[in-house]
Amino acid sequence: MTPAIDDIMQQKLNKLNALRASGVEPFPYGYHRTHTTHEAVELLQQSPFNRESFALIIEGLGSILKYVRSLNLDYRSLINPQNIDDVKDHKAFYEKIAGLTQQDFDLLKQTDASYQSQQIEILKSICDPESTAYKTVRNAIVDYSYFLKEFYYRLEQVFTFEDTHAKASIDDIIAFLVKIANPALEDVTKYTGIPVKVNVAGRIMSKRGMGKTCFMDLRDSSGKIQLFFRINNLEAKYDQVKDLDIGDIVGAQGKLFLTRTNEPTIEVRDFTLLAKALQPLPEKWHGLVDTEKRYRQRYLDLISNPEAKKTFVIRSKTITAIRDFLNKRGFLEVETPVLQPEAGGASAKPFTTHYNALDRDFYLRIALELHLKRLIIGGFDKVYEMGHVFRNEGIDIKHNPEFTMLETYEAYADYQDVMKMVEDMISSVCQQVLGTMKVEYNSQTIDFTPPWKRLNMHEAVLQYAELDYDQYPDTASLKAEMLRRGMQFDTNRERGKLIDELVSTYVDPNLIQPTFLCDHPIELSPLAKKKPGNDRVVERFEPYAAGMELGNAFTELNDPIDQRERFMAQAAEKARGDEEAQGVDEDFLTAMEHGMPPTGGLGIGVDRLVMILTNNNSIREVILFPALKEKE
Repeated sequence: MTPAIDDIMQQKLNKLNALRASGVEPFPYGYHRTHTTHEAVELLQQSPFNRESFALIIEGLGSILKYVRSLNLDYRSLINPQNIDDVKDHKAFYEKIAGLTQQDFDLLKQTDASYQSQQIEILKSICDPESTAYKTVRNAIVDYSYFLKEFYYRLEQVFTFEDTHAKASIDDIIAFLVKIANPALEDVTKYTGIPVKVNVAGRIMSKRGMGKTCFMDLRDSSGKIQLFFRINNLEAKYDQVKDLDIGDIVGAQGKLFLTRTNEPTIEVRDFTLLAKALQPLPEKWHGLVDTEKRYRQRYLDLISNPEAKKTFVIRSKTITAIRDFLNKRGFLEVETPVLQPEAGGASAKPFTTHYNALDRDFYLRIALELHLKRLIIGGFDKVYEMGHVFRNEGIDIKHNPEFTMLETYEAYADYQDVMKMVEDMISSVCQQVLGTMKVEYNSQTIDFTPPWKRLNMHEAVLQYAELDYDQYPDTASLKAEMLRRGMQFDTNRERGKLIDELVSTYVDPNLIQPTFLCDHPIELSPLAKKKPGNDRVVERFEPYAAGMELGNAFTELNDPIDQRERFMAQAAEKARGDEEAQGVDEDFLTAMEHGMPPTGGLGIGVDRLVMILTNNNSIREVILFPALKEKE
């Protein structure tokens, strides 16, 4: 069904049809720009011809007035010289330039008689009243007001390109000013760096004025620049400017200049409509504020809200920085299957699909772990993968069913080695991406500078929940105590999940500064190695910051017999109805039976890390296209 066309779209369609009727294709084939908007602005900023250097050039303008009459020079030839030789003819004149200040020139440009006496007093303070210079400038003030006005208008053209009755071209004006500074210089552009011709392309974000001139803001992925259209430059094509709307994508060619307010601008000499926008953009000043629409139509969010685009630039840089860190440490990036015959490596409910070619059910991976461990067994000592994992669970501000996970595995390392690597890696990422290890999040400063705090899980629950779970060694006793405290939880959960509930409720909110929560109960960690001297605890830690768990790591279990027993215990829980429990992965057990070296493993939730680095409270803000309910 074709959607209804509203009045705004109909107006845009009418413009589109009018353009086509006039021979303009609103969706032409291809376009090649020479510069991004950011590159164009940089060209302008790097040019020696800026307001500061211009101020130095016009220090000599007052001296022009001083000597023009005494030397009997034609002031019109000074305003609009035909060639460099015309200027060289006045060599004696230039040699006599003593130079007045910008302020002096600003006074000289005033032609109203009420300012003449004030100007003359200024002259007395900088020139001897008996000198020829004083007399000639005084006469210039009185007798050459036309000259001053004409010259001032030409100076304004350099910055604003406003229409005046002046006949000198922009190039003539710039050439004249440069020749004042250096009469022997032939190549004006080489000296000034301007006019620089550029060819940019992007989306129109604002449009101001019409008549004989029009300004537009053009934005591409690198930034924005102002476009200046005027009928004198575009002639008949200027009529097409009225058909350009906010949201249209255009290419523009022209010369760079700075306006009086230092706004980088292109004086457009030609332009091309590249794509006509048929839908209006969100309201200019408030952007797109409907949260649901921002997620569902992320392209509008990126167009309208610069902060949204900044978030995803930081996300990209974060991923790059993580890769840089691991690559420099000798890790090998690998890729493992997304569709897997067994859902393992984590406690989570998987998504199920059917593999038609194999005629069996497969699962979207819930973790990267078991295949990466196979590679450790195969002889790769350091491997990592950054990819999407899928867990068929709830959606909230910290959870999305599809998310980005980093997992690393290093042979001949334990969880203490991994702990050191994590604090080094995340602090390095912060420094590389943000330029600091101190990050503002929810009005708090999170300091990722190593070393981070180490906190034992048992001690943390005892401190914040005032409960010693070692005093409740089985599911029934711990459940009874939690019910006595009035806690709400799934009463079908086993002891390990109940301890996890205690941590989430009482401990997590208190771990604001970066902290490693260490040494977890064995029930929570079927793939981790037992801690020497305590069979109920494993060598595992979770990194926390801003009250959020950022990941999970442990000394990997490499005993295949112990691993089988834990898989069997997980399978029993699954049989009792725990959809998040793991099954028995016989292929992985066979791999372990060939010998797996002692290994330190790590998993980091990239999305949560980006949430902190971008000061966003919801995981949906850092995922370009988060899962949403069907639109009603």
